Amino acid sequence: MRWPPWSSQSSSTTSEDDIQAAGNTPSSKKPSWSLSSFLDPHTLIPTIILTTLTLSGLHLYRTYLRRIPVAGNIQPIFFRHRSLFGRVTSVGDGDNFRLFHTPGGRLAGWDWFPGRKVPIQREELKDRTIHIRLAGVDAPELAHFGRPAQPYSTEALHWLRSYVLHRRVRAYIYKRDQYDRVVATVYVRRGLLRRDVGLEMLKRGLATVYEAKTGAEFGDMKARYEFAEWWAKKRRRGMWAAAMMKGGGNSKGNGDGDWESPRDYKTRMALLEEQQKRGKK
Repeated sequence: MRWPPWSSQSSSTTSEDDIQAAGNTPSSKKPSWSLSSFLDPHTLIPTIILTTLTLSGLHLYRTYLRRIPVAGNIQPIFFRHRSLFGRVTSVGDGDNFRLFHTPGGRLAGWDWFPGRKVPIQREELKDRTIHIRLAGVDAPELAHFGRPAQPYSTEALHWLRSYVLHRRVRAYIYKRDQYDRVVATVYVRRGLLRRDVGLEMLKRGLATVYEAKTGAEFGDMKARYEFAEWWAKKRRRGMWAAAMMKGGGNSKGNGDGDWESPRDYKTRMALLEEQQKRGKK
């Protein structure tokens, strides 16, 4: 029966057809999910690629592009496997300096991109630099902690400052020492060549090969360092000129003369301070 009575047959039919069609529209159907929809290559392959790129980017950043502010932030796995690139901000002794880590260098925007400038002021550099100790060499000791300065300590300090201060260097790191310094072989570019800073000091007679029964770090440079020291001694370069005159040239300061190596000097000072402490008691 048509309702309302005055409606036409065609109108009724149309209404019923519209209702039936509306009931068959996709929007009225409940969504169905299945494992096959996730395993569809059109979905699976882009997902794998995007996930791989994201994880690789995070790994690249964490390993190579994240700035390391101080020595304590260096992960143990980095030692002997990684190098640090940065700018030398200060030189405090003849064989160590402070490094501001600039991972990626100029390619990563350092020194030219906004917000990627190396600080200049001392206050801005506080707790933001890594203390680097040159591996395999020992420079004459400056005066500190009440100890007198060794001969050629000032010359070694001035040379190191002129050679690396405010320059970009690469440090191949080995370990952290007891003074929270990172022991490393350091290279600096001079002209077209990359120079080993420790080796250059030895050649000029401004340092000796590091003497220690255990714990000394050389990388694979020990033989070259020993040859450079021998050659500087033979040529009477730097401190070796004074050592020869004082009778210490045939050894590292264990001869009959007054000259002594940085290691012998530190040993003598430690014994003297220990004797003074005992005398006070």
